[in-house]
Amino acid sequence: MITHISGRMIEKTPAYVIVEAAGVGYMLHISLHTYGLLSGEEQQHIYTHLHIKEDAHTLYGFAEPSEREVFRLLLSVSGIGTSTARNLLSAMSPAEMVQAISGGNAASIQAVKGIGAKTAQRVILDLKDKILSLEFSEELSKSSGNTAKEEALSALEVLGFARRSAEKVIDKVLADQPSLGVEEMIKYALKNL
Repeated sequence: MITHISGRMIEKTPAYVIVEAAGVGYMLHISLHTYGLLSGEEQQHIYTHLHIKEDAHTLYGFAEPSEREVFRLLLSVSGIGTSTARNLLSAMSPAEMVQAISGGNAASIQAVKGIGAKTAQRVILDLKDKILSLEFSEELSKSSGNTAKEEALSALEVLGFARRSAEKVIDKVLADQPSLGVEEMIKYALKNL
């Protein structure tokens, strides 16, 4: 199993990168999330997953080990192949995916092209316990907007609202729209408190 490749990036597109290591060029299929994280520097260190089928050996590349772990978990779900897993991680960051699965937010998973209601529910049912047991899931969930949530809650407390009721309203909007900024959360909360 090839776990990572360090080398000179020859080509970078939203779908793949080519990295030369020890005179060999490796084509790594990537998500849009990884594409955004790869810097313009020539030297790269990319985590990989080797997918072997009867007719092909395909390398998938990831800028972060946490994205590779989420990718592998998605592959363990019946009906999710490498293309679908890559589409999911192109539409949602690993942190957003972990948050959607642990929060049971099937709507955000279903919003990804090619994912139906049954598949979204299967992803949640199959991975909810596994996601919560991962070492990085706490780190990912903290980085996925909890600081924005805390800022919004603090602002609402300063305005005189009870923290518990404000938190319920903000949790409700974050379940539907996990990528909201602080200002949008506060506006939504003010309309619904």
